[in-house]
Amino acid sequence: MKNISFNQYRAIDLTMLALVTAVFEAITAFAATKWFPGELYAVSPTIAMMCIVMMRWGGFAAINAVLSGMAFSLASGATGKQTLIYVLGNCFALLALFLFKYPGKNKIKDKFYFTLLFVFAAYMGAQIGRWLVATLCGGAADSIIMFFATDTLSLLFSVVIVLISRKADGLFEDQKSYLIRMDKARRKKEAEDFYGQ
Repeated sequence: MKNISFNQYRAIDLTMLALVTAVFEAITAFAATKWFPGELYAVSPTIAMMCIVMMRWGGFAAINAVLSGMAFSLASGATGKQTLIYVLGNCFALLALFLFKYPGKNKIKDKFYFTLLFVFAAYMGAQIGRWLVATLCGGAADSIIMFFATDTLSLLFSVVIVLISRKADGLFEDQKSYLIRMDKARRKKEAEDFYGQ
């Protein structure tokens, strides 16, 4: 198999993760608005996927934020204003990136409570971001209650998905570090096989 460059690997990975995010966001939004319109709560994969992409690629998770907002809006028949609220509001989840400074990526990846903090920070960022954009678009200031009330299941869902992703080798990990680790392991095995002959 032909080797690919780091930039090609990143582009492929980001494209796949963006497509997964957009497709599942569209499905859950369609289900919530068409199949279960009377339900107060909805479940969205956006925060979980953004957390995984942030860990893997940092700020490139903005792609997922924008695409998921657009997918949600298209699937639910949202207005232009509602689309803006979700597209821009989702981007505020990127505030969780500040946690890469402290406690740092490795602790977020390895420590249960820091993983929870990271997911919670992304969730809070998105909810507050949506509320801020909605308010700037003329929405009521107390609409923040609605954003939190209808999306609490998404927080629980995101926590579960991200905690599961920690168990899969390399899934919830900085990809540059992961590739370096894999390359070192491969070289070590090759050396052991060579000298073991």
